[in-house]
Order: sequence, then structure tokens, then C-alpha cells
Amino acid sequence: MVQVIPLFLDCDPGIDDALALGWLFCQDDVEILGIAASGGNVSTAQVLTNTLGWLQLAGRTELSVHPGAEHPLAGASEYAEETHGDTGAGYARLPTGGFTADELPAAQAWVRAARAYPGELIGVLTGPATNLALALQLEPQLPQLLKRLFIMGGAFNYRGNTRPTTEWNVSYDPEATKAVIDAFGASTHLPVIGPIEATEAVALTPERLQQMLDRPRSEPWSGFLDQLAEALRFYFEFHETDGHGYLAHVHDPYVTAAAVAWARNQTAAEPEQDSSPHGAAGIIPWAHETEKAAVDVELLGSLTRGETVADWLGRWGRVPNAEIIRSLDAEAFLEHLTITLRQGPQHHGSH
Repeated sequence: MVQVIPLFLDCDPGIDDALALGWLFCQDDVEILGIAASGGNVSTAQVLTNTLGWLQLAGRTELSVHPGAEHPLAGASEYAEETHGDTGAGYARLPTGGFTADELPAAQAWVRAARAYPGELIGVLTGPATNLALALQLEPQLPQLLKRLFIMGGAFNYRGNTRPTTEWNVSYDPEATKAVIDAFGASTHLPVIGPIEATEAVALTPERLQQMLDRPRSEPWSGFLDQLAEALRFYFEFHETDGHGYLAHVHDPYVTAAAVAWARNQTAAEPEQDSSPHGAAGIIPWAHETEKAAVDVELLGSLTRGETVADWLGRWGRVPNAEIIRSLDAEAFLEHLTITLRQGPQHHGSH
């Protein structure tokens, strides 16, 4: 009997968020309890439209999408249209009007999902932490209710992708990130952070994208992949102008897949202590190296606001509150991602 994994995704599509959604749609043992969509890459209203559009393309209109916070906990929103395009979907043309979002706000949806599956829910955060920070205000016991939280965000002793030392998701709402890490640092399983110095290794190329497309495909998956390719074309161009070459760093699919594969390993651990997606319980899938450390977020620095700081040497005298992915097997994960998206969902009839 397949063990179903309950999961709540908080995202801000966003191009690599769309890839993460596509990967999730191909997992027939994952029950997506809700998707929070809030401002980050573009405005909350546009992110909500994008999320609904991607779900409609994939034929997943039965899923609940929840409107997230419009602005960070402190200060005004700053968006990333130069990275993801004016609509947040690159050159993709997404359908509109197919279905509507759930009226329940994202923070309340987090709480509802956690209470429905206490000790079982996997939380995945691939956008700013605003909604989850607000959810903690509603239900301070969330860290005890979730099985584990996986966060894509941060840059530790590494150049930023927003400002010189900051990663986008954290930089958008540093107060929210700090609140989440502080709270979840007391969990049984420490929150897992996938920072950009690790996830940038997951570099998608046009050649690998073509491998995803080179297979007879059925609707609606064909339409989903075609528009994903259009979104990625914009992403390739952005990375080229930013000095990385004609490729795309796709952070979010890795953290999402690692969360699901880790949850699978908890109930069906293999004896080998390897870094494959089928490694032993406790091992972060595809990770070569992780390190537990006390983590904090800079809120006041005039040059470094939003920087994530890890006390690698224990100078603060604090206990570790996060497990940080330091390096990963990007080639193995990209191969897995390519095969997964090329094959597409195998379970359309069950939805």
C-alpha cells in the first residue's frame, strides 16, 4: 500500500516555482493539501493568476489555491520582473478564468492543513516566508504540528542574487524569515534550508529542456510543458544577461523534490547511506553535504539587511536551529527532473 504524503506548498510563481509545481503534479503519492500564492517575484494578484493558470494547464483545477499576503511584514514590496518577466511567467501564455482561488487566506490554510495532519504534514516554502510567519501568529504550535519544513532561501557566506549578500526570498521579507527559522528551530526535525550556493548548481540548459520535450505527450501535459518551455526561454535570457550563460538556475524544484523524497524515506528507508533519492531515513536526498548550525537573519544592516548568517564555529553559543544543504548532486537531480517531467503524470484518471 502506497503511503500518501500530505504536503502544503507556499510559492510565488515565478518560473522555477512552475517547474516545482510540474514535478509535484507527477507524484502520485503526494496529496497537495493547498498551495499558497503570494507576492514575491511579482505582485500577489499576479502570482495568484499565474498559479491558477499553471494548474489549469496541467488539468489540476481540483487543487485549492489560497491568496497570500500582499506585502512583507515590514515595509513595501519589491518585485523581480527583470528575472521572471512582467507577468512572472516569462514568455508563457497562461489561461485565465478557468477556476478561482479559495477564499481562505494562505496563513489560515497553513494552519488548517497542519491541524488536519498533525505530525504528518510536509511544508515546502519556495517563496517569501510572509504567509508562514502570519500562520505562526495564528497557531504558535505549527512547528510541532508539521513533520518537517523545507525552505528554499538564503545565501551563507556567498554572493547574493538580489543585493550583494542576500537571496531573493529572504530579502523580500527578512522579518518573516527570521520568525519562521526562530520558531521551527525547536522542531523535532530541524528545518532544512536549501540556499543558493547549493541550489545554483541545478542549472537547466536548453539541451536538457529539449530532452524533457522529446517524447510523445498527451493533453493536458503537452500544453503545460510547451508553456513551461516558453517561460524558461525568458529565464535563460535573464541568466545570460546576468553573466551566468544561456541557462537557468532552477532552485525550487530541487528543494520541493528533496522534501518529498525525504518524507518517503522516513517510512521506507533503504539500508545504504547514500545521497540518492532512495537513501536512508534522515539523509537529505541528493545532498552531498549538509550541516546543522545556528542561523539568524540580519534585519538592521544598512548594507546587509536580509543576509542569512550561520554560526559555523559556535561563537554565539546557541544550539543549531536549521540543517543547511551545503552541496548536492546536481547532475543526478537534473536527470531525475528531466525523466519525471518527460514522462508526466501517470495518474490523470484519479483526479
